[in-house]
Amino acid sequence: MSLTKTPQPKSTSGSAQSRAELAPRTRNALAKGKLPRWAVPATAAGAVILGAALSTLGGFSVASFAIYAALLFVIGATTATGIVEGARRGKNALALYLIYGAFILALIPLASVIYTVLEKGLPGMSLHFLTSSMNGVTGAVDNQSVAEGGPVVGGAYHALMGTLLITLWATIISVPVGMLTAIYLVEYSKGGLLSRAITFFVDVMTGIPSIVAGLFAAAFFGVILGPNARMGIVAAVALSVLMIPTVVRSTEEMLKIVPNELREASYALGVRRWRTILKVVIPTAISGIASGVTLAIARVIGETAPILVTAGIASNINLNVFANWMSTLPTFIYYQILTPTSPTNIDPSIQRAWAAALLLILMVMALNLVARLVASIFAPKKGR
Repeated sequence: MSLTKTPQPKSTSGSAQSRAELAPRTRNALAKGKLPRWAVPATAAGAVILGAALSTLGGFSVASFAIYAALLFVIGATTATGIVEGARRGKNALALYLIYGAFILALIPLASVIYTVLEKGLPGMSLHFLTSSMNGVTGAVDNQSVAEGGPVVGGAYHALMGTLLITLWATIISVPVGMLTAIYLVEYSKGGLLSRAITFFVDVMTGIPSIVAGLFAAAFFGVILGPNARMGIVAAVALSVLMIPTVVRSTEEMLKIVPNELREASYALGVRRWRTILKVVIPTAISGIASGVTLAIARVIGETAPILVTAGIASNINLNVFANWMSTLPTFIYYQILTPTSPTNIDPSIQRAWAAALLLILMVMALNLVARLVASIFAPKKGR
């Protein structure tokens, strides 16, 4: 009797392992290596050093240094990413670094303006500057202050009050007109000829030069009041021509985003349209409306040309917008730079101009902060 061996099945694990060992190792293109964390900061440091070196070739300047450093960083970081992580991630890194660079380049002028105004405006900012006017300040006074090394005499109180009063009256004129126009366009118009004409003229007024608004107000009141028509209220009318389109557009957009379901629910309860607008629509959109109005005020508070044409330039304190000339901060700055109080010693006038510029920037910044605060306070509450 012969014994035959039963063939045993071969082990597949061993053969599979041997084949895996013999097969060449391939790398997934989507799972390539990754740059170490120190690579990008090291590239940025190298770009800063090389940028500083290159910018000294033709005379060092901050602008050339920033441009050289940004270009070197984008090229170096993109090249390193493409070599290590692949072409796809290299293109993505190029787009990302270009966005970062554009953001930084946009911040450079803003930071430069803020730094310059603070550097030159803070020395002239004082309580005396905020509480006194230029009435009685002559070239001899400036010459004496320079010779004795004393503080600069004269301030911008009259210009500050003129700015506040003229802007206040411009807001009083513009906000009701702009809001009522926007309410008509959104709530009452049916897309007819009148609404299309209003929309067209609002678009035209949005791009109108400020000097044209000033000439219009001066000519209009010149016909009514005669040659002595330069006063604060005329300047307020000129500024309102510039404010109304902004108020109309911002209010119109805010009213459009109010859900129609709120209006329909109010109508279903038998509430009339005007009361629905007053009690439902406007309170819902009040945060955006207030923000738009505040930004419109910030837009016109720094206008110079229409104020020069309509309100003139004054050195004394005038709190009556319906009589006599008035000065504002922009015209005060313009006058101090163009015609210094002392032609032989212009430093006091330049100091007053920079201090007034800093004060104007602080006012605009405060208005923007107020706009954000109002928008956050009156924003519709979410959740319970």
